[in-house]
Amino acid sequence: MDHLDLAPIKRARGTVRLPGSKSISNRILLLAALASGETLIHDLLESDDTQVMLEALRALGVDWSRAGGRTVRVRGAAGAFPVKRAQLFLGNAGTVFRPLTAVLALMGGDYRLEGVARMHERPIGDLVDALNGLGARIEFLGNPGYPPLAIRPAAIRAGGAVSVRGDVSSQFLTGLLIALPLTGARTVVTVEGELVSKPYVEITLNTMRRFGVEVAREDWTTFIVPAQARYASPGEI
Repeated sequence: MDHLDLAPIKRARGTVRLPGSKSISNRILLLAALASGETLIHDLLESDDTQVMLEALRALGVDWSRAGGRTVRVRGAAGAFPVKRAQLFLGNAGTVFRPLTAVLALMGGDYRLEGVARMHERPIGDLVDALNGLGARIEFLGNPGYPPLAIRPAAIRAGGAVSVRGDVSSQFLTGLLIALPLTGARTVVTVEGELVSKPYVEITLNTMRRFGVEVAREDWTTFIVPAQARYASPGEI
């Protein structure tokens, strides 16, 4: 058969069940791990990136289990991961590497983060600079500005202001926004330059809101993390 004629039709009808979003799935997993209480997550995307996040959370002492199909039950660590020393292999998962770097920098532990060769070519220097400006101790183990990283225990300066570049990756801002409520202090985050991928930052703000933290936004240049913010499980999501 060298061709196939398809007759025109007036309409098509059916139901499609979409898989979960990678960007939403990994934000939800990390926030559920940081929250107080237990979160039942439905329709989690089955992907390399989400599997990397689940494995990393388990290595950090977060208790989670499969609850059938694409449902995962996460028992939150209430803002403090139990494991304070770990070596994590995060593959090529940028949705894991950047936010987890920010969170672990505030955990007071000793961590090493590495990935595949391609991940070691993806910049992270602007996020590291912002975190080190808060008092974190993050070292580059290879090329400056790129993974792998060593995160050392540090005294974090809570509150005040911090700035981060927005024209390289929105994941830098996402990482800061997710991590800063752990300080319990009001913090103003200023974005330097044009913020790329604004819809992904909107996803971050929306998912944080689902876990009880409301970040105020002034245009796309200033974000205000409120004082005494705490992540709390919404129960099911």
